[in-house]
Amino acid sequence: MLSDIEIASSAKMLPIEAIAEEIGLSKDEIEQYGKYKAKVPLSVISSRKNNPDGKLVLVTAMNPTPAGEGKTTVSIGLAQALKKLNKNVMLALREPSLGPVFGVKGGAAGGGYSQVVPMEDINLHFTGDLHAITAANNLLAAMLDNHLFQGNELNIDPERVLWKRCLDMNDRALRRIVVGHGDTKSCGVERDDIFQITAASEVMAILCLSADLEDLKNRLKNIAVAYTYDGKLVTCGDLHAEGAMTTLLKDAISPNLVQSLEHVPAFVHGGPFANISHGCNTIVATKAALKLADITVTEAGFGADLGAEKFLDIKCRKAGIWPDAVVIVATCRSLKYNAGIPKAELNNPNVEAVKIGFANLSKHIENMKGFGIPCVVAANRFLTDTDEEIAAMKELCEQFGASFAPCEIFAKGGDGGIELAEAVLNKMASASDKKPQYTYELTDSVVDKITKVATKIYGASDVNILPEAKEKIDNFTKDGFGNLPICIAKTQYSLSDNAKELGRPENFTLTVRDVYLSSGAGYLVVLTGNILTMPGLPPHPAALDIDIDNNGKIKGLF
Repeated sequence: MLSDIEIASSAKMLPIEAIAEEIGLSKDEIEQYGKYKAKVPLSVISSRKNNPDGKLVLVTAMNPTPAGEGKTTVSIGLAQALKKLNKNVMLALREPSLGPVFGVKGGAAGGGYSQVVPMEDINLHFTGDLHAITAANNLLAAMLDNHLFQGNELNIDPERVLWKRCLDMNDRALRRIVVGHGDTKSCGVERDDIFQITAASEVMAILCLSADLEDLKNRLKNIAVAYTYDGKLVTCGDLHAEGAMTTLLKDAISPNLVQSLEHVPAFVHGGPFANISHGCNTIVATKAALKLADITVTEAGFGADLGAEKFLDIKCRKAGIWPDAVVIVATCRSLKYNAGIPKAELNNPNVEAVKIGFANLSKHIENMKGFGIPCVVAANRFLTDTDEEIAAMKELCEQFGASFAPCEIFAKGGDGGIELAEAVLNKMASASDKKPQYTYELTDSVVDKITKVATKIYGASDVNILPEAKEKIDNFTKDGFGNLPICIAKTQYSLSDNAKELGRPENFTLTVRDVYLSSGAGYLVVLTGNILTMPGLPPHPAALDIDIDNNGKIKGLF
């Protein structure tokens, strides 16, 4: 079979104005970035605000494994299958980060015959959104350090600066740095600092949760950047940086319109990580798709314990939306991995391991049912999967009250997702009136919110909040931030905070080591385990295999 980039490079794309026309937009209502990409201005989206909302399908997954589950690929394949069933459908996906593209995970534009294109552009600089976010983030950092250098009128304590610089690249050397080192007359105030990856930055989270340009500016204004010597919070608004930052983001907030290999219109917009941030594409893009199509297929990052929980408890709560159905992506290989089978042996038939590893998937099914959302398990089928393994997965899913549909969308595109599409349509048709059911109430204490997510979603028996984190929670509550939702930063590889605990861990304690305020995004970030906000490169980064020839043809991108 051809590689992803070979398939994408040989695709016959429609001009982007033809894709826009499919969703009722004229060529004068889009801002083209070449032949196959465009932005849709907020004014155009606003003009459709009275359109009725379509149905919303959330695609999530079991906990990710080195074997790969293909959540984005299934999202795209499902949308292509729905189109083949003559449904008016759109995709709403996240933008890839250059960190994983050049690191270990690779691109995030789907795979095989279920990709969004132009794949190379989407995986690389695209329309420049992540660069604009990086620039806006670092402008605030520069203005903060300049304020310290120019006399520090706000009485900021350099030892209590909260704001961090960012870069859209995996670079562990930036996890701990010193800024202002050298001559204080030319280099500024020396202090310790760190970089985050752009996808983990608060500016990325803010862009994805903003309703419009005014909301974006207000959220940027509310960013907590530091404390004064006497313990008062200093905001971005105190530094008067929000106007310039919003100016840098004026184009980035408009959704990017592209297409799938089978010409399904797709908004690819915003790209926060789900293990560190909230893991969802922009509210603007999702709500616009709901106005422009009868069915919108969207995704949330990593497993349902992270991306789906945050999609429902943070994004849906903020946006006033709720899914009509949820698809949980699973594979026989991943079930076997969760049963303790080594990666090198996952291609070997093993029905018993599928049954044992199902414990992980069963918890995600229970969680989605707990949210009251109709659930379909999509078995993303590989060539090595046996009929007996698929049958075992089907039987177990049905025992847990979830519909089941195998799919072969990687190799067959939309044709390989017809059974899945029909299962999703049947679920939505038979569902009762949807009603949001959140994991916690905003009026719950911060400790209670953490405990409810840990026990209900992860399956923890207890929570251990370290003294420094507890002190911060008390201070944030005293300062009026106790009613914010929480965004738990946790390993994606396990339901617990220990990446090595596979399957369905029980009787474990979730340890909270730190809590910080994202007042612009509008939530408290709760750090567990050893989660880092700046990834590093692996021994053999994907960048070593990426190259370009004299004709501009890229190879090695996947």
